[in-house]
Amino acid sequence: MHHGIGRRKSATARVWLKSGSGSISVNGVDYTKYFDTDVSREALLIPLNVTGKAKNFDIVANVQGGGRTGQSDAIKLGISRALLTTDETLRLVLRENDLLTVDSRVKERKKYGQKAARKKFQFVKR
Repeated sequence: MHHGIGRRKSATARVWLKSGSGSISVNGVDYTKYFDTDVSREALLIPLNVTGKAKNFDIVANVQGGGRTGQSDAIKLGISRALLTTDETLRLVLRENDLLTVDSRVKERKKYGQKAARKKFQFVKR
């Protein structure tokens, strides 16, 4: 059993790979039922399709925090890191497809005296 951790925005995913038929479950539910958009579903499969290991592993993922998009990207990174533990020669393929790079962008905090992080209140001249 191989393990990988992925993070994106405020979502954290713990992913386990074990040899099997290719089933994917997220928080105990099939991933097609858990993620409602095709973009989120396809994001999970990118590391598996790139490496050609889609049918070799059963994937169990536990995700906490964030929204569905952040969670799917966190799982994508977790799967990529777990695949590295299975075979170190996959590093080049995963690196070429930008699957090992952490997307560190997070929401910018709201500042006092402003409407949002960067949006200001309307200026009144008179």
